[in-house]
Amino acid sequence: MSEAWLGRCLCGAVHYAARGAVLAQLVCHCRDCQRASGAAGVPVVVVNAADFSFDGAIKAYTKTGGSGMPTTRHFCPECGSLLFGTPHHAPHIVTIYAGTLDDPARFEAEFVQFTGERHRLDAHDAAIPQHAGRAP
Repeated sequence: MSEAWLGRCLCGAVHYAARGAVLAQLVCHCRDCQRASGAAGVPVVVVNAADFSFDGAIKAYTKTGGSGMPTTRHFCPECGSLLFGTPHHAPHIVTIYAGTLDDPARFEAEFVQFTGERHRLDAHDAAIPQHAGRAP
């Protein structure tokens, strides 16, 4: 068995673990992910629902997404951290939002989706000044 994928919300009230094989790692740029996260795109780790567990109280919000099917996003009611999703079209999976991983360096995107909805919010242009810490 591979090493567990562990994560938590910003305030630490909710912790999660995925203990099985990863099904996919991707970055999603759909408008729903942008609006839900406030970011240009969301790095996602897809795992089997049977291998996923969490501790702590969560809140959920369900909306019909780009697939035409509802997706439920789960977040911490204390700090608002977006933690994981449960797409209704694939009830056997959980989509972990990789920014909440304890070790985000493990994330390695295999593909990017909804690139037609990617916006200038994605500031990876080498011509834009980059700073390893806070900008001066």
